[in-house]
Amino acid sequence: MLLLRPPGVYAPQDDTWLLRQALHDAALAPGARVLDLCTGTGVLAMTALRMGAAEAVALDASPRAVLAARCNAWLHRLPLAVRRGDLTDALAEAEHGRPFDLVLTNPPYVPSPRHELPRRGAAMCWDGGPDGRAVLDRLCAYAPSLLAPGGTMLMVHSALCGTQVTLGLLRERGLKSSVVARTTIPFGPVLRERAAWLEERGLIAPGQRTEELVVVRADRP
Repeated sequence: MLLLRPPGVYAPQDDTWLLRQALHDAALAPGARVLDLCTGTGVLAMTALRMGAAEAVALDASPRAVLAARCNAWLHRLPLAVRRGDLTDALAEAEHGRPFDLVLTNPPYVPSPRHELPRRGAAMCWDGGPDGRAVLDRLCAYAPSLLAPGGTMLMVHSALCGTQVTLGLLRERGLKSSVVARTTIPFGPVLRERAAWLEERGLIAPGQRTEELVVVRADRP
């Protein structure tokens, strides 16, 4: 799929493609209402539309990502609703009687020495706080509020953030959860740069330069 990606917008890569494969494996129900949170280029939301979703909403906090997703939807002639927003905006829509049958999300999850999440720049796409869970924990807490009964969330993140933590939080919220896809990849530029800090924090073993990516599926009864 041809995608326009201006500087500062997250480039689709291993985590994107693993989540897209999980989407295909999930067998999306025709007519589903889909949310793509942290959409980037919009590729996952557009994939859902091509699979038969009746409606797809793409949200991203980055103005550049919003522009990119709108341009890509226009390029591929797909009726994607793209808006600037975050989890708070998605919750507001769901709680006003418009919950989602499927939520896709590739949130920021890379552990960062900075305690505050960046508000601008490319690091918005990946920095997830000191343990990588600043956004993940909120997603787990509010997932039931986003989903319609019988709805599903597919979320990708690194196992460095704690796969079992994610599964446990989702189950505490009454969701059936499991890992439905995984792959091991070499560190990218950001993790290579932070390797010494990650070792000091005990988040990786000495000399470790690979990470496991996982897609967690959560189903609302």
